[in-house]
Amino acid sequence: MPSCVLAYSGGLDTSVILGWLQDQGYEVHAVYVDLGQPCEDREAILNKAKQCGAASARIVDAQEELCRDFAFPVMQWQAKYEQVYLLGTSIARPLISKVCLQVAREVGAEAYAHGATGKGNDQCRFQLAAEALDPNVKIIAPWRDPKFREAFPGRSEMIAYCQQRNIPVKASVAKPYSSDENCLHISYEAGALEDLTVDGLNLVEFGMTVSPQDAPDKVETVRIGFEQGVPVTLNGERKSALEMVRSLNTIGGRNGIGRIDVVENRFVGMKSRGVYEAPGMTVLYEAHRLLEQITLDRDLMHLRDRLAPEVAEMVYYGFWYHAKFDALLAFIRQAQKVVTGEVTLNLYKGNIMVASRTSPNSLYDEGIATMEGGGSYNQTDAEGFLRIQGLPLRVQGRVTPRSW
Repeated sequence: MPSCVLAYSGGLDTSVILGWLQDQGYEVHAVYVDLGQPCEDREAILNKAKQCGAASARIVDAQEELCRDFAFPVMQWQAKYEQVYLLGTSIARPLISKVCLQVAREVGAEAYAHGATGKGNDQCRFQLAAEALDPNVKIIAPWRDPKFREAFPGRSEMIAYCQQRNIPVKASVAKPYSSDENCLHISYEAGALEDLTVDGLNLVEFGMTVSPQDAPDKVETVRIGFEQGVPVTLNGERKSALEMVRSLNTIGGRNGIGRIDVVENRFVGMKSRGVYEAPGMTVLYEAHRLLEQITLDRDLMHLRDRLAPEVAEMVYYGFWYHAKFDALLAFIRQAQKVVTGEVTLNLYKGNIMVASRTSPNSLYDEGIATMEGGGSYNQTDAEGFLRIQGLPLRVQGRVTPRSW
């Protein structure tokens, strides 16, 4: 009997897919990759998978790895897809594939199944990551299979299937949108959000943040310490990567930090609308950027800034395990070696304001920068500097004069 691993959540879709894969003759090993998504009872999810015929079912907690090895390097790049999206869902998918393939290797499964649709980005992220790690893996994507879509054109058919097979599913009132959550963020899309005239920030019931209008009418101060670009202390206390993100989710969330509403360009070619909240990562991005202002060399920072959109695009598309991305990660590790210090921020009703920044590696020299006299900068030197810089302009101006 052929066998496969299934990235399993215990929801309606993956419950149906678990049964359908067995109908197709597969032995199914269910893998719940714990990335901080909310659910009532993880053990109940495992028991459900076993009751539904899974050959094995397990939970793998990958939250720390997600923050430390995936989210933080992307933050060090200051990478935001199309300038705003912090890539919380995109970052998680290659890790899910890696964990599922590790289980597949352990149980001897030759195939990897997931519940991503044929319209979205996640199918790309799951498959591209899996094929990079195991070029021989067989990918099973039921939503791309016409037979599956014919059998399950809607939720009612899926619920009926579960009832026939005694698969427990909760009857619930569907929200006017879908959501996906991990410890980095929550995304909201589809349903009523597909209408661009709908105010998404008012429609969505946010899970991590209060609205800026409802945030406290007072400033909250936080101090974040970095070592080589990695956030390690919060208000003087040492934190693991996951503890840092969770703590800042709470702090940023209660101050209305990190909500966005964006129409983005999916890898598959269509535009889609997403509403996102990422309070902790939004605070970390800003603290990190402020520390880099005093520790990174100008040309190095500008090079990083030119490459950051490329990094964001690769993460968004699903090319995490790619030779170019390996090189980019090596670049940022080297660039971040001097990004050590502490940043103090004031949070107020959705705003992040810098209070102070310090670093033993600071390149800021008050004696040079001051508008007062003295210091090691000789303003007379600028005369020659500008004559040299202006040389090609003067030559061009003589040869091809401009109308003015």
